[in-house]
Amino acid sequence: MTFKFVPLQESHFTGLREALGAVAREKRYLAFTQAPPLDECIAFYKSILQHGHCQYIAELDGEVVGWCDILPARGEVRTHICILGIGLIASARHQSLGRMLMQAAIDKAWEIGLTRIELGVRIDNLNAIALYERIGFQKEGVHRRANQVDGEYFDTCSMALLR
Repeated sequence: MTFKFVPLQESHFTGLREALGAVAREKRYLAFTQAPPLDECIAFYKSILQHGHCQYIAELDGEVVGWCDILPARGEVRTHICILGIGLIASARHQSLGRMLMQAAIDKAWEIGLTRIELGVRIDNLNAIALYERIGFQKEGVHRRANQVDGEYFDTCSMALLR
């Protein structure tokens, strides 16, 4: 098995949407429970490329198994801030891929001058929280009943990494 972490390219679009859909259908890790339509995904991915934003892809033997994007926050007073999003399909977890994938994206974020990376994570996702803390993210607050899945509410934790 050969893993690679590479910047987003057009050749990743379809596989990335498939990975996104697989993670979304788990109803645990993302803010949605299914991937958006292919044309919306492609438009979003093209926008990332056009604007030079940071998104790294995890490949296993040439297949997309995950992603980490660090995208700008909105608003003129927040131009130093970006938001981290990450996902790995189930079979790619617990192999240190998430840490390596995130580190590649974080290094790029620092390189382009960003100084704060934010993320939100469900408080019951203990593995992710532990990983974020190992990388240096700190908890900043809890958002009560921030997510609702199949009628059940979940709190989320805000975390940030400062340069």
